[in-house]
This record gives sequence, C-alpha cells and structure tokens, in this order.
Amino acid sequence: TDDSQGKLKKFIKVLVVGDVATGKTALIRQYVQGCFSEFYKSTIGVDFATKDIKYSDDLTINIQFWDIAGQEYNGNMTRVYYQEACSAFVVFDVLRPNTFDKVESWKKDIDSKVFTSENKPIPCVLLANKIDLCEDGKWYKTKEEMDKFVEENNFIEFFETSARNGTNLDNAANYLVKYVVENHIEPHYDNVQEPVPLDQNNKKSSSCCH
Repeated sequence: TDDSQGKLKKFIKVLVVGDVATGKTALIRQYVQGCFSEFYKSTIGVDFATKDIKYSDDLTINIQFWDIAGQEYNGNMTRVYYQEACSAFVVFDVLRPNTFDKVESWKKDIDSKVFTSENKPIPCVLLANKIDLCEDGKWYKTKEEMDKFVEENNFIEFFETSARNGTNLDNAANYLVKYVVENHIEPHYDNVQEPVPLDQNNKKSSSCCH
C-alpha cells in the first residue's frame, strides 16, 4: 500500500550460503555496516542483517540477509531458513579450491528447497571472495572458465569480491536487487505481502563493529 506521499518499501530476503570460513559474515558486515574484522566466529545456524537502499524516488528496498552457517549444508534446518527467500548469494574462497568444488552442491540444495511464487528456482549470484589476497587479482580460474560455470549452473551473474575492502559488494547487491525488481520475483508463500509504507518497520542498521 502507498503512504500519503506514494512511497513504498519492499522487502527482499537474500540467502547467503557457502562453505565454512569463505567470508560470508564478513561480506555482510562490510556491506551493511561498512566495517571489517579478522576475528568473526563461525556462524552457528543462521545470522541476520538488514540494509535499506533507495531503488527509486518512489521505492526503498529493505534487503534482509540470512547468513546460513557453512556446516548447515544438507542439514534439516536449511529448508526452514530458506523459506520466503527470493534470491541468494553463493560464496566461495578464491584461496581454497575445495570451497569452489562445493558451489554446485550449495546451488542444488537451494534449487531443491526454495522457489519463487511461479515455482521457479530463485535467482542466485556467485561471489568469489577474498580477491584482495590474490596477487594482481589473479587466481586459479579464468573469466572464461567462470562465465561458462555460471551459465552451466544457472547463476544469474558472478562477481569477484573482498570483504576486507568492499570490492564489488555494492555492484553485486545492486545487480541482484535490480534483477529481483525488474523480473517481479516474489517468494513462494500463500499470502504475497504488498510493499508497506516507507515509515513503517523502518529500523536503522545496528552500529558498526569495532
């Protein structure tokens, strides 16, 4: 529904999955709070963070990040965590090839458990994290290899990212949000929620970590 000024707020639930220690929590904290720490504890179960971004003069997007613990893969709880998501980031560590090897499994797990309102797989973006630790930004996969992998595994896009310095985080999030909005992606639930007036549920993000 519109408020008196015709401004809307839309909520987008974004899953963030990948193996242990790929930097999922650090990516979210950098994007949401603008800070980085070397000393995040492993997420247990699921962590949660939100950020508002102005999509247009009339629409604000509230991105709700659900940071799923790496050890939760194939766990019974992932189906619960995935409910009502309409998009996802799948993260791997460019310094650890074994985390890339698990990407297909994470993608298949999402595809089998969560769907859009049209019963299609939710859009997923692949993030190659810790690019700042690679000399000259080079690692063991070429752009051509990654483009082929993205196409074969039905990711909508791929970004090299750094939780430390924020490389490509805005680009990845903006790409995902734009894709969701322009393609009218809605989560799969019985009663589709309408965007709410901007002045409702407008909680500010927590203060930056230290």
